[in-house]
Amino acid sequence: MRVAIAAVLILFLSISLCGAEERSYALSLYGGQMTTNHVEDFFTDNRLNFKDSYLLALTLAKHLGRLTNQLNYELEGQVVKHVKFQDHWEFNLLGVLRWDDFFWDDWLETGAAFGLGASYATEHPEVEIENDGETANLLVYWMLELAFAPFKSLPQWEWIARIHHRSDAFGLVAEDGGSNALAFGVRYRF
Repeated sequence: MRVAIAAVLILFLSISLCGAEERSYALSLYGGQMTTNHVEDFFTDNRLNFKDSYLLALTLAKHLGRLTNQLNYELEGQVVKHVKFQDHWEFNLLGVLRWDDFFWDDWLETGAAFGLGASYATEHPEVEIENDGETANLLVYWMLELAFAPFKSLPQWEWIARIHHRSDAFGLVAEDGGSNALAFGVRYRF
């Protein structure tokens, strides 16, 4: 476990030594609560069924470039600690596409992002076993996020809302398994 944390830190320290544009990094801290819902329930159901299981995530992202004036791409690494119903660590590495141009940005700077990558849990997550009967340590990870910079005088600070999702990718990486959490937090861009 310590080796994995050290590897993630070394990866991002090496990226940071390669030179960077202004505010090309982002450090996020968010917490969330696990649900028994499937991801489509977040958009079609009027209620979520929360478990007594929580996560706390620390992420570091590096802006890599722009695809268009509005769409950029990033690399993000995450260290996640699960507590209460399940007690394990989770490590995620993902590519992120971020849309940063909304017509209301003069009033409230807003961003929307989708990320996709790999997720490794140090133990089989109990929520995933309860939801699907079985799971695997290595699954696909994706996230969907909205970010808001509410203070014009502090544009480097953002509030974030995120769906934190692990998935068997329709049987591509495991027979069953997957989980969803609704999370909120803060990001600092530097």
